Amino acid sequence: MGLLIEYSVNAVPGRRFIEIYDADAYLDDAAAMDAARQQVVAGNGYHLYLHSLQPDIPARIEIRIWDTPPSVPTDTEGHTSITLESETGMLVINQFTYGPAGDMSLPRPGVYEGHAWWTGRQAVRDYHDTVLRDLAASGQDIRLPDDWRHSPHAERYVLDLAWTRDSSPLDNEVEDD
Repeated sequence: MGLLIEYSVNAVPGRRFIEIYDADAYLDDAAAMDAARQQVVAGNGYHLYLHSLQPDIPARIEIRIWDTPPSVPTDTEGHTSITLESETGMLVINQFTYGPAGDMSLPRPGVYEGHAWWTGRQAVRDYHDTVLRDLAASGQDIRLPDDWRHSPHAERYVLDLAWTRDSSPLDNEVEDD
């Protein structure tokens, strides 16, 4: 098993979501977002939603493309199988509040399968809640962005994927004979 390409970016989970999608997949999917609230990571094939427990502290997003995905590490908080299709070969990592955090060129367009795993969700939520509670109790004017940048914990989501096949043509596309 070999690592082909890796991309990472920090993204703020505005409204508690970070979205990863093919550059041509513009429409949101409310059902997939609802599923992510329950499962942490869920998608519809073209969109993948990562659900954070807090809306302010940046999370680390890592997308790794392998010739075959590695096993899920044993020290994760959770994991799930995922499929992500990219007809353009370009993925966008989107912050709902601030817009795109970055984009990644895949080795080739097509369907990628593997798993997503995460760490640090609960620790970052606990830190977030403690800062807000202490701020409310102190009544002082504290600059929250400094506290968010100096979190002692890191929320991290890793997508370990491998290319499995070419994209399926859409129903309205005409195939060449």
